[in-house]
Amino acid sequence: MRGRRLPTPAEAAEILARRRTRPAHRAAPPAGRSLAPVLKALDARFGQGPGALQARWPEIVGAELARRTEPVRLSPPRGGAPGVLEIRVAGPSATLVQHRSAEILDRVNLFLGAGAAGRLRVVQGPLRNPPPPLRQGVSRRRPPPLDAAVEAALDAGAAPARTDRLRAALVALGRSVHRNRPDAT
Repeated sequence: MRGRRLPTPAEAAEILARRRTRPAHRAAPPAGRSLAPVLKALDARFGQGPGALQARWPEIVGAELARRTEPVRLSPPRGGAPGVLEIRVAGPSATLVQHRSAEILDRVNLFLGAGAAGRLRVVQGPLRNPPPPLRQGVSRRRPPPLDAAVEAALDAGAAPARTDRLRAALVALGRSVHRNRPDAT
């Protein structure tokens, strides 16, 4: 049987250099790339999405819950099923959030419109933008003034102090002690 002989490596390199090869097959671009501008325009025209939730989250759920949670995604209603709001919860607060899920959904639907979210999906994890920690020991309300007799006694007791700064510190300490006493009214 007579067969064709195979080209030598030098001949194969010459053949390949003369002939053009086909370009590699390219996959189609992702559909999301071309749909993103259309979806942004529709979202701007017909409703607010998760970006609006993120910006106004403390107003919607309250400052306490906003410190522990953040909205991640809002899936629109499909085929008669309710929309799903996914929120990320920091640490063991997930139980508290799950307990208050009906209230959270009511507030979100009040903000976005009825039926925007019918279910709540809670995902535990670290928050992307954690709020600054609260300063410990700082009271937000001004404490009530002490009795005039107690103030006079504090001033008299601090009078022998050598400097004004020390005298003011002693009076402040005395006020704090008197306010935190269980028998004080």
